[in-house]
Amino acid sequence: MPRFYCPASLAPGHTVELPAPVAHHLHVLRMEAGDALTLFDGRGGQYAAILSEVGKKRASAAVQAFEDVEAELPYAVTLAQGLPEGSKMDWIIEKAVELGVAAIAPLAARRSVVRLQGDRAEKRHAHWQGVIEAASEQCGRNRLAQLAPVADVGRWLEAPQAAAGQRILLSPRASSSLAQWAQEAGPQAVTLMVGPEGGFTREEEDAAVAAGARMLSIGPRVLRTETAALAALALLGGIWGGM
Repeated sequence: MPRFYCPASLAPGHTVELPAPVAHHLHVLRMEAGDALTLFDGRGGQYAAILSEVGKKRASAAVQAFEDVEAELPYAVTLAQGLPEGSKMDWIIEKAVELGVAAIAPLAARRSVVRLQGDRAEKRHAHWQGVIEAASEQCGRNRLAQLAPVADVGRWLEAPQAAAGQRILLSPRASSSLAQWAQEAGPQAVTLMVGPEGGFTREEEDAAVAAGARMLSIGPRVLRTETAALAALALLGGIWGGM
């Protein structure tokens, strides 16, 4: 069943105008009026719907029954990701959403090559939001991961929202493992901090630890930035469940 994100207010018995990208996708799929699809608004649950009209640039659907279906992890994970080069962030966000993260905080670290400010930051944020929506459509999630604006590491550590849950700083310097901690601590809200290429600087790591982060390792090998967060998410899912 084709699934699409629709930010409009969804309710059984209503006919809604679908977003232009969805209309285009429906046209490419050669779907027609009368075909069934699933819609979700990112706030939980999904709706069975029937296409009312399909064109190249616009489409509408009649909303049918609400379905109380969820595919969320039983614990909230925030990914605080140091900005990597090029399109790596797209890939990280896509896969992190598939693995169940509840929120993503892009961090401008000292070793981040990419620098985002002003209009460029806003455009990249909108692009990443689209990646979250598309990944949610594909993987069956009915709640959108929250995307924070790009923030400097130091300022992010000082922000109140950064204190939600146990902060885990993934670092090769750590003497304790994430696996052992997860087994002992049990399921809970966590924030995974992952550095960019080259990792966080020692000063950034020390600041994170001083702010309450627990420094942990995910193994004897040094992983690329686009691998580390996903490996940690999979590890937590294997120990705590929810995958």
